[in-house]
Amino acid sequence: MTFNSKGDSRVLTVRKDPWAEYFHFALKKGVTGKEARFYVHWTKQFFEYIKKPLRNCTAKDVKGFLDQLSKDNKIPEWQIEQARDALKLLYRDFLKVSWVVQKPVGAIHELPLQSGLSSEETVSVNSEIFKKLQIEIRFRHYSIRTEQTYIQWVRRFLYFHRTKSAEVLSAGDVKAFLEYLAVNKQVSASTQNQALNAIVFLFGHVMKKDLGEIGDFTRAKRPVRLPVVLAKEEADRLLGAMTGIYSLMAGLLYGSGLRIMECVRLRVKDIDFAQNQIIVRDGKGQKDRITILPRRFQQPLKEQVNIVKCLHQEDLAKGFGEVWLWSSLERKYKNASKEFIWQYLFPANSLSVDPRSGKVRRHHINENALQKELKKTVRTLGINKKVSCHTLRHSFATHLLENGYDIRTVQELLGHSDVSTTMIYTHVLNTPGLAVRSPVDF
Repeated sequence: MTFNSKGDSRVLTVRKDPWAEYFHFALKKGVTGKEARFYVHWTKQFFEYIKKPLRNCTAKDVKGFLDQLSKDNKIPEWQIEQARDALKLLYRDFLKVSWVVQKPVGAIHELPLQSGLSSEETVSVNSEIFKKLQIEIRFRHYSIRTEQTYIQWVRRFLYFHRTKSAEVLSAGDVKAFLEYLAVNKQVSASTQNQALNAIVFLFGHVMKKDLGEIGDFTRAKRPVRLPVVLAKEEADRLLGAMTGIYSLMAGLLYGSGLRIMECVRLRVKDIDFAQNQIIVRDGKGQKDRITILPRRFQQPLKEQVNIVKCLHQEDLAKGFGEVWLWSSLERKYKNASKEFIWQYLFPANSLSVDPRSGKVRRHHINENALQKELKKTVRTLGINKKVSCHTLRHSFATHLLENGYDIRTVQELLGHSDVSTTMIYTHVLNTPGLAVRSPVDF
């Protein structure tokens, strides 16, 4: 299989995996890793549909493929739109075929029309909105994940109201979209709130428009659940069964109460061996805090620091060695990105391209690797609980309270803004009725 026709100057078949370059190109364009994989999926589906080199297809082929997807009742509209975006990125931006670049016709470019706008004007308006959205998010130093999430929700919101111009959208349209998510899509309360935050950001910071009162709308029901907590013996068994770097990372989640992203984003300078503490920088809500450095993990952490040092020296020798820093810090300290103390404590195995700057850097380890290893170990041990990485943080808080530490101390260690958030762990400890003898035991 090849992307190219004979004599094409853009050679894609130099890679063993012909889809890899398109996947990495999508990442550079700001597509999330998960969505980029779906982009590749839809492109492969299209290739199976046309059964000829991708460069040899026409707008008619694309339209036929999208029409076929539309006829399948099992495929929701947003997935069809995702397939359209995948093919648009492939042909317009990646392969740059003449029938797309020179003459924007066919199903790829004909996005759903907004009232009073031609297809070309619609593309231009939407592109401008997403450009401004990206600028506003980066100006406020939001994380790349927030950027990707907000862009996704704005895209879905504009597609939902595809018969209207973005400029005429109002609070009523926002209400209709939120109710659609709750009633038709039955999303969770947190997902609905996430969509609302993205849309409010769009109106307030991008369109510079007062949204006004949305009014009452159908909200997704927020379930009341107690956190899953491991018993002390279960936590010890779990940590003892895990090996290597994953054992150390899981140990910090349980021993220091870290969130998973706080753990993978730790830098060498954040570990204070002299004071037995870990400094969590830019945690949830862009807050810093100090938490415990368990004595049990001091030696393994020192060994990990030495491993990072050797790896960093190898990267420098090859002309690399940079790590991501906040833009303001990078401007102030121009050489800091190559200094050892700023390197991630749990680095990735390989270098990668930063999707924002395009620089080749060594990022932190992918958190999914820890999640998979943890779940695999839980299954092996036969622990019959729904255990995730966050379960270790729940267990940290609960076991501290069991040992007599006051709730304000636990609140500070967890980094909760409100003590009521920490209070949920007292419900685990003081569940009514647990001290009562069952009648069958009388």
